Amino acid sequence: MSSPAEFYKSLPPITKAYGTICLMTTVASHLGLYRLENIALIHELVFSEFQVWRLLTNFFFLGNFSMNFGIRLLMIARYGVQLEQGPFQRRTADFLWMMIFGAISLLALSIVPILRGAFLGISLVFMLLYIWSREFPNAQVNIYGLVALKAFYLPWAMLALDVIFGSPLVPDLMGIIAGHLYYFLTVLHPLAGGRNIISTPRLVYPFILFYFSQSFSS
Repeated sequence: MSSPAEFYKSLPPITKAYGTICLMTTVASHLGLYRLENIALIHELVFSEFQVWRLLTNFFFLGNFSMNFGIRLLMIARYGVQLEQGPFQRRTADFLWMMIFGAISLLALSIVPILRGAFLGISLVFMLLYIWSREFPNAQVNIYGLVALKAFYLPWAMLALDVIFGSPLVPDLMGIIAGHLYYFLTVLHPLAGGRNIISTPRLVYPFILFYFSQSFSS
């Protein structure tokens, strides 16, 4: 069995980076190193005071330390990793673009007043879960050792559990919408004879090359 350090080192780059930033964001918040309102998505401050960093930083907070936080982090570690090492293997730029497209979609949805939220990280994680469920629809999933079902139905089962445990419904639904939009445009629409209209832009590739050059030089 590999050590935690070896397991962490073996994680694919984008999932590892996102999960690490989410964990460190919660740790820093717990230690009082910053105030949550400084990274929250507050649309009025974005547009009136040009605090554009909020469009990015809000995706890195998954909540305070709790069972729900642990579940979201495990979802990144499992479903994000399986996507990046499976359908997106050797397609790191495409995986990064999927995350960026999902974030942009969620920001657009958050303009709708009833969908507005201060943090969209949970929605982005749920988008990963939805896309994983479509890529591995027949995989068998066991929920808390109580219910076994096909992966295709997992997002809806997790949404139902959040409702039962009193968690907000909107973040999960936003993640499902963003995930379905990406899957439809990149998989379903091309399979029906259309073309992929959101293929990975060229400007994404330099970020991947920079990441790997830094990794190999360290």
